[in-house]
Amino acid sequence: MNNYLIIMAGGVGTRFWPFSRQSFPKQFHDILGTGSTLIQQTAERFEGICPKENIYVVTSQEYYDITKEQLPFLSDEQILLEPSRRNTAPCIAYACFKIAKKDPNANVVVAPADHIILKPDVFREKISLALKYASSNDVLVTLGIQPTRPDTGYGYIQFDDSDSSDVKKVKTFTEKPNLDIAKMFIASGDYVWNGGIFIWSIPSILKAMDEHLPEVADAFREAQIHFYSDKEKEALDLAYPRCRAISIDNGVMEKALNVYVVLCDIGWSDLGTWKSLYENSEKDEVNNVVNCKTLLYNVEDSILKMASDKLVVVKDLKGYIIAEHDNVLMICPKDDEQLVKEFVAKAEDFGKQYI
Repeated sequence: MNNYLIIMAGGVGTRFWPFSRQSFPKQFHDILGTGSTLIQQTAERFEGICPKENIYVVTSQEYYDITKEQLPFLSDEQILLEPSRRNTAPCIAYACFKIAKKDPNANVVVAPADHIILKPDVFREKISLALKYASSNDVLVTLGIQPTRPDTGYGYIQFDDSDSSDVKKVKTFTEKPNLDIAKMFIASGDYVWNGGIFIWSIPSILKAMDEHLPEVADAFREAQIHFYSDKEKEALDLAYPRCRAISIDNGVMEKALNVYVVLCDIGWSDLGTWKSLYENSEKDEVNNVVNCKTLLYNVEDSILKMASDKLVVVKDLKGYIIAEHDNVLMICPKDDEQLVKEFVAKAEDFGKQYI
């Protein structure tokens, strides 16, 4: 089977601080208490679609041990260590050029490590459909998530609604619109959320990179000579500084004319923020999300995520995040969660151990 999976697992998840930390980011946590971490769930989702030996994880050196621990079936050749973070385009280019050396006609799915999908059977069906289409056409396919609300935190994809097929032509991409525009998109009926999951063949993506990101393609084509050898790290150290930090969306998907979308309702969330954790978690009778021992008095609409061995006593609080992990306790109104990135920047003044 020449289906491959690239799992992007190098992010820090700053918006989910203090739970997600540089030393232990959210993709390696069992955030919803399912018994599997987010990266483990991501790999498990592709059972029957992609053999384990065809799964590649792109991460950084500091997460090598934890990746190996959580996905022990991976060989060292399947764990791709980026020398620096350059957003998703160089990350995907590295993995695609590595796969291309082994299997130049491979079909590839690219998925972030930290998403949740509550309807895995529907997800597998849609991925299989996209793989079939991508393997027989020169196209770049993405999954479009049926929106459930006008959300300003997601990118939007407009598709050609005159197309009755299951795989629809993409008309436009829009990055995180304001609320009025998001409402307009939802009302129009021809917009979906950009789920950040991509499907293509190796020939199609390399051709697109040559056209739209030639400096990235050139850097990794030169490095590719040394892939699967003891000179790979040295080649990467030369390739990465040649690449600007750019997302695959900005670098390729928004420019290419052969982009298609598969519409799906798969119970998706990128689980990127405290708000998304709240929305995707079970709540008590007064809408609290709690994962620790608590005595709560007149507390509602709040998230309490603490060490499991602690007893937390709270009185008279509504709409708050109370989160503790290791050496940081954060108490913040839920509606102000966009300030978390600011908190992280200021916390760094006290030392790296706090971020």
